[in-house]
Formats: sequence, structure tokens, C-alpha cells
Amino acid sequence: MESASDLAEALAARAEPFCRAYLPDGTLQGDYWAVGDATGTPGQSMRVRLADRCGRSAGKWRDYATAEFGDLLDIIAHVKGLSDFADVASEARAFLGHTDAQRVEPSAKTPAIQQSDLQEKARRLLGTGKPIAGTPVEAYLKNRGIRRFGRALAWHPNVFYRAPRGSKMSPEPAMLASITDNAGRTTGVARTWLDVERRCVADLEDPKRVMGTLYGNAVRFGRRDSVLGCGEGLETMLSVGTVLPYLPLAACLTATHLGLFEIPDHVAEVWIFHDEDEAGRLGAARLARRARKSGRRVVIHGPVFNDFNDDLTDIGEEFIYGRMLHEIGPIVEAFARPGMGPA
Repeated sequence: MESASDLAEALAARAEPFCRAYLPDGTLQGDYWAVGDATGTPGQSMRVRLADRCGRSAGKWRDYATAEFGDLLDIIAHVKGLSDFADVASEARAFLGHTDAQRVEPSAKTPAIQQSDLQEKARRLLGTGKPIAGTPVEAYLKNRGIRRFGRALAWHPNVFYRAPRGSKMSPEPAMLASITDNAGRTTGVARTWLDVERRCVADLEDPKRVMGTLYGNAVRFGRRDSVLGCGEGLETMLSVGTVLPYLPLAACLTATHLGLFEIPDHVAEVWIFHDEDEAGRLGAARLARRARKSGRRVVIHGPVFNDFNDDLTDIGEEFIYGRMLHEIGPIVEAFARPGMGPA
């Protein structure tokens, strides 16, 4: 009878084809597969070991942005959105070509991600942050044309940073953003390291990282309403919020997590502001399907350029508002600044 560790070892023996199948947006880098996170988002902060070397086993992974780690069974759970071990085992068997008759017994030795520890670390970090008024965070956002802020944001002059392939940690200035669930509980923190002098994102490898639990959650702005604007990046959604300062917002931080966002029960209408790329459109479509299935009205609105911050800085607030008014309808007036739009 197979154990979970037996199944994990069998997957590890086929680590590279596994990664190509389940994490297709990653890249091969020597003995590692590099990807953004355990759901397969493009990026570089997570590494999957493809071969046994120096006493380290193939099939193990670590996300250097969140401190998460695990084996290939964990990746199946993340990518497929599975919470039941029997479903994970069935998926693994299908990949390996095993028959369903081969039972898999859960093993106490199977690595488990200690999300509660990461959430507590995120809360402690946020607790040491400062309001952004008059800080480099406010300067950074204003430099990108953004005028919508919120209590979810904080400034910290010394947030530890470690390069994905490095061991040395150094304190660097950063913008913090609180990630919360639908009950308002803090589940994580988004960290964006800043170049204070240039008022931009720091020139570091993977300068935007998440610690804690992002799955189903978001960085939120504004009051409770039956309408909710959802999108990817903080800067993208704060750009939307600059144009519509009274629209409640949920920044899901990645295209994958946009598709996985848990829509609050009180929301009857979802406005999805996607980035203009394949991942953004797929994430928007996934959220839209789930929203419509639950009986909610859905509006999908895309930018002219790559994202709404590009639109804000390149073509301006009035133009964006005009497009929203035309494509979404007069309802946008309820969330706009008085006097916005044509006289």
C-alpha cells in the first residue's frame, strides 16, 4: 500500500515533467524550476528542486517571498485548489499513470505549510508600520499619479529583504499592505521595497512579495457596498480608485489570486479591472464565471495600455473616467468625484 511519502517520492522522480505540466509559466534554471508561487504564477521567487544534490532531495520547493515550503503533493493542492487529501492523491496517481485501486495513506511525515505562523509574523510586521502620510510610501504612490490611499497601507523604513538565491538579509524601506479575509481578519502582508530617493520600486530581485495567506483574500479599500471593484496589483487598483474614489476595492495581487478571490456575501455586483495580458484576462474570466454562477452581476473592464496605472500616467484620469462611463454605464457616477466628467 502506497503512503503519501511514497507518492511524493514517485512525483519527485519526475520533477521536471511535473513542473512543466503543473507550473507551465515557470522556467528551467539549472537544477531548479523557477516560478512565482505555488499556484503557478509567473515569477522567480519560488524554486522547485529537480535533482538530488548535496543531501537535498528533488521534489522539494521553497517560496522565498513567503517562506512557504513543501513537496509536489502540496503543489497539486495549490494549483488545483484541492483541500481533501484523497483528491490530491487521485490527481497525483493520474499524473503518474497509477490505477485508482492503489490506495494512498496520509503520512505524518508529509510536509505541512505552517500558515498560522506566517500570518502571525505578518500581523507583527504590520503592527510596527506607520501611517503613510508624509512618508516615502505616499511619495511613491503620488509619483505614479495615485491619489487614493487607505488604512490598509503602511510605511516601514527597515523590512528585511533576502535575494531569492542569497542567504544574507538586509533591512530596506518598504510599503506594507494588509491582506484580509471577508471577516476582516489579517491573513498576510504584501511588501513592496522602495527606492526612496527615486520614489519608485527598488531595483531588487522580486521586490514585491507576500507573507501569509493570500488565497481567497485581498488588500481592501473603502466601505462595505453592494458593488466591489476587483483587480490584480495594488497600484492598478489604487489607480482605479483615483478615478472612482468612492468605489470599494479589492487588490488580489496576482492574476491567479484574482481568479481565486472569495467574493463577500454582501456583494451583488462585481467590477473586474484586469491587466491587459493573457494571465490577467484568464484571472478575470475565472472570477467572472464564479460570480455569475452565484447570481451576481459582472462587469469586466480592461485598460488601454498594460494596466490602469499605465493609463493613469499616460492618458489621464478624465480619459479613463470617460471610458468607464461609456462601457460600465452611468452607475460609475455614484463612485466618482463631484464634477468629474464632461460639464
